[in-house]
Amino acid sequence: MFNRAIPTAILLATGSMCVQAADTNAHGFLEDSKATLSMRTLYFNSDNRDGSAAPSKTEEAAQGFVLRYESGFTQGTVGFGLDAQALLGVTLDSGTGRHVGSGMIPTDGDGAADTWSSFGPTAKMRISKTELRYGTLLPKLPILISNDARVLPQSFTGTQITSKDIDGLTLTGGVLEHAVGRASTDRTGLSVAGATRDSNKFSFAGGDYEVTKTLKAQYYVAQLEDFYNQNFFGLTHLLPFDDGSSITTDLRYFRTTSSGANSSAAGRAQGYRVSGYTRDNDGEIDNSTWAAMITYANGGHAVALGYQRVGDGSNFVQPNQGSLPDKGAGGGSVYLPTDRMIQSFTRAGEQTGFGQYTYDFVALGVPGLKASIVYLKGTGIKTQDAGDQSEWERDMTLDYVIQSGTFKNVGFSLRNGQSNTDAGRDVNQSRFIINYAIPLL
Repeated sequence: MFNRAIPTAILLATGSMCVQAADTNAHGFLEDSKATLSMRTLYFNSDNRDGSAAPSKTEEAAQGFVLRYESGFTQGTVGFGLDAQALLGVTLDSGTGRHVGSGMIPTDGDGAADTWSSFGPTAKMRISKTELRYGTLLPKLPILISNDARVLPQSFTGTQITSKDIDGLTLTGGVLEHAVGRASTDRTGLSVAGATRDSNKFSFAGGDYEVTKTLKAQYYVAQLEDFYNQNFFGLTHLLPFDDGSSITTDLRYFRTTSSGANSSAAGRAQGYRVSGYTRDNDGEIDNSTWAAMITYANGGHAVALGYQRVGDGSNFVQPNQGSLPDKGAGGGSVYLPTDRMIQSFTRAGEQTGFGQYTYDFVALGVPGLKASIVYLKGTGIKTQDAGDQSEWERDMTLDYVIQSGTFKNVGFSLRNGQSNTDAGRDVNQSRFIINYAIPLL
């Protein structure tokens, strides 16, 4: 499985160079083509301390290569195109006892795989400002976000249509069938945390509407067959001031209810259940979650304060394949402001207050340098047989992107997070990341 890595990357690279050598005066499919090689080096150190699981430490480093080719569209009323991505991961450092569920490198035997790769094409069609895609997709939607927090991104396969034919309104819909985890080369079905069964149908539709230049409204509906139905409402408002400062208000609300097999005791007994607390201890999904955040920005300073409340029927859910047999399939993201380095603060009954400070050093004449610190405190976590629990997390980030010279656009990121929780294990985590992209076309 892992030996496909180098041939896959070479084949796509060769195809990209052939396109580059084609007639540069052509229009459409070839003229608008572009290819990019993105590289990421990641050192990951997670000290999993006391808690519900035995103490352990993950310490690994890996190199990721993402080669993406995007064609233009053929001429005519209906335009056709083809995109493709080849992913290659290479283990730089790991070892016995240090490969403990980082979600970064696939497991091969008793340790980490030396290399891993995958390839995904995407066919596309365009009519006016409406575009249809079928194949590999990297959705960034409120009801599903492709996770890119390790060396290689999580991807999905299916169909997605996006329309911008109405000014100010973007409509999106589709059906997804499979996922490839960020630490896997295999396609799996779609599932939720704690479930041992999966689904091959995640349907979604919704839109983003710019009510004014400073106000955006969102509504999406999604269904993961045999697990849940979900509705999302979002509102974002920007209030600028004459002195260059501004206030941004961000409101989000999710309503999630059981569907199909998860709605019946028989279905949940077969593995269509969610983990964590549920009101009747039966694994049925029933959750309402809302979050509000306000951000004040002035010069290089930005201060954000927020509050989030998770209903006490069950944990908040969105697709996460972490409980399926393919151990590299986990690692889902959720569209909530509390989804951070270690925790997401989405347990049943949890009420979270948080604050974040960010500074952009361009105000001091150092463009490309940014720093931030965030603290989150969650209380009221429901349990079946004990009192309410609590947890907190503190994250610090320092980012720098080189602005000129030979290494222009090379980015460095240093991150440290500490989490203490009654609901699991305490964690102290550090990451060092180098990102660089080379345009090939």
